[in-house]
This record gives sequence, structure tokens and C-alpha cells, in this order.
Amino acid sequence: MTTPVNPPADNDPAAVAAAAAASINAVPDVTLINGRSIPQLGFGVFKVDPDTTAEIVAEALKVGYRHIDTAAIYRNEEGVGAAIAQSGIPREELFITTKLWNDDQGTDSARKALDTSLGKLGLDYVDLYLIHWPAPQRDTYVQSWQTLEQLNADGKARSIGVSNFLPEHLERLADESDTVPAVNQIELHPAYQQREVTDYCRSHGIKIEAWGPLGQGKYDLLELPEVTGPAQAHGKTPAQVVLRWHLQQGHIVFPKSSNPERIAENFQVTDCSLTDDEMAGITGLERGGRVSAHPSEVN
Repeated sequence: MTTPVNPPADNDPAAVAAAAAASINAVPDVTLINGRSIPQLGFGVFKVDPDTTAEIVAEALKVGYRHIDTAAIYRNEEGVGAAIAQSGIPREELFITTKLWNDDQGTDSARKALDTSLGKLGLDYVDLYLIHWPAPQRDTYVQSWQTLEQLNADGKARSIGVSNFLPEHLERLADESDTVPAVNQIELHPAYQQREVTDYCRSHGIKIEAWGPLGQGKYDLLELPEVTGPAQAHGKTPAQVVLRWHLQQGHIVFPKSSNPERIAENFQVTDCSLTDDEMAGITGLERGGRVSAHPSEVN
């Protein structure tokens, strides 16, 4: 069982550090196809206000998160970089992801985009660089992927992957390049599990990252008995139960919150296990309920 990450009442620095360390050690790593590892539980900054990003990411790092997921289009890479710089945490203990936006797809522009992101983050390399969307109408994602291969070889991106790619896009990468994406970051939550995509990825060694793991609050997920029942049984919140469902499915997740209590709460999901019946109940909530854009629509 993990140690609670909420700071002790007396705010003793040693006790706070010990609690965070215990929770960090409880977060499982996932081994990527290139042999590198990624913490399965991270912290996302989608829609986090750039003006408060540094403060919020600093809180997440204090709690124990070591995997941070951002993107150029989020406009908050500088805040992430400031929190990293102020944390004093050794670079090798962190896993930082950012993403190539659609407007920057292409050979030279993709290379410049990563250099810009690295400058804002204050880093020499990112642990994972993703093509944010296939943007099929642009028809530049293969060219961009080949540039990412070069950036990987140059050491600027330790691992490379994609986001929101469907099997047809992944097949084209396989036909026209030499590198299998380390991950595919896709919308995935109980009402929308993308089984065709996940089956394809698993059969090709591509790890699944679930964005919007709680459905972005756009449906009543956290009020359904398939979720509230296990929450009551395990002394967890409904959100913690859904995050635990993701972890037991093998998904990599990075919930987002600006609330310090919720940030800590979301990190406390490694100290329980759902039963097979509880897992099946949540899996049975599939209803094709996409809550965001289709990959063919984002160009």
C-alpha cells in the first residue's frame, strides 16, 4: 500500500519528502518498444492556464509525479519548464512529453518546432515527442514522422510516437518508415474505448496513452453504479476507480487538475486493485461515446 502523499499536518520537510518518495516508487513503469521506460501515471496540463502552469506543475512534482505531458498548442511549455527548473529534481528522474502541432508539420518546420519547445521547456531533450494529430488533409504526417526519426537519432527526443492516429495512419507509417511509434495517445475512457485502435497498437508493440481518461466530465461516468460501487468497496473516489481501471488495462494515463487536493488524490491509485468483476463492469460501459473531435476533422 502506498504512503499518503498529502503533507503531514506539521509540514515536516523530511516527512513530506518521504511520503512523496514512497508514492513515486509505487508508480509502475511501462517498457516501450525501444527499451526505454515511462511512468504509467503522469500529470497532464491540457487547458491549464499558462499563467498558473508553473505553480500547478510544481505542486504535482511535490506530490510525486515525475511524468509531465504538455504540447506546443497548450501554450504552457514555459510554465512546465519553470516548474522543472525550480524543483531541483534531477533531469534523469523526469519524463517529459511534448507534441508537434499541425501547423508545424513538415521537415524543417518540425525540427524548428522541437527546438522551440526545448527552449521553452529549458531542456536539451524531451523523453517523448509526438505528432499531435495526423491532420490527413495536410498529408504531411509521414514526412513529419521521418523528421522525428532524425530527431530521435540526434538525441533530441529519446522516444517518438503519435497521437490520435487510426490504424490506417499507422499502417502508412509502417510502409514508409523504419520506426514503430513508441505510443499512440488517443481519446480513451469507459464510454469510448477505441478497440480497433487499441487492438492494432497492442499487436504491433505500440503502447496506449489515454487522454481524457475520465471523459472530460462530459457525461455521467462518475455517477454510474459500475463506478460508484467499486469506489465504495475500496474506499476510493469514483475518479480514482476509473484511473485504476485504466492502469489495470495497461493504459498510460496523465489526469489533469488545477486543484491541489485533486492532484494528490489522482496520484493515490496504486494502492488498490479492482476485481475481475469490477473491471468487467466498467469495461461494459462502452457505448461509442466520443467526446472530442474525430482525427479526420482536425487539420
